[in-house]
Amino acid sequence: MEFSSKLLENAVYEMSQLPGIGKRTALRLVLHLLGQHKDQTERLTFALQNMRNELKYCKNCHNISDVDLCELCANSSRNDRIICVVEDIRDVMAIESTGQFKGLYHVLGGKISPIDGVGPSDLKIESLLQKVNKGKVDELIFALSSTMEGDTTNFYIFRKIEDANITVSTIARGIAVGDELEYADEVTLGRSIVNRIPFEGSLKR
Repeated sequence: MEFSSKLLENAVYEMSQLPGIGKRTALRLVLHLLGQHKDQTERLTFALQNMRNELKYCKNCHNISDVDLCELCANSSRNDRIICVVEDIRDVMAIESTGQFKGLYHVLGGKISPIDGVGPSDLKIESLLQKVNKGKVDELIFALSSTMEGDTTNFYIFRKIEDANITVSTIARGIAVGDELEYADEVTLGRSIVNRIPFEGSLKR
């Protein structure tokens, strides 16, 4: 792809680094922005810069937040004794959209995957174990995707807390094995949360 402008080429290159965006799509997006009023492009630039510079992670659940304690953790109407363990913010958003869960979350920031070089120490597992060990949890719900990596992560955490006097459950398998949580429809995901099953029982499937 030949460019008459180095500035345009650089913009297309940076846009093409986004997931699912190829060079042609990147060019189309950049040309679209170029055709918009300058104020609109500047608002987009400011929003991205502001997000990157000001975004925080909740000190309690590690969810993305504007302040030290996210809106969910700061909501006194939610049950802070029930913790739903998820991989990332997309899963929080997916479960929240069902309106079926009124507890809090714990965002791990990934799944254990030795092939990708991701071990337990690379995830927010230790802070979760601290919550359990301090007696701040009545129930832990595993809501990771039903993949090998998700199951491995669930089992690792379960072995670390199996002596704790808490309920450990997992979302019902209305979610197909191998599916990513964020792609499940709201009804199926909502039923999976409501009809969760004991984690030990899920090991026998």
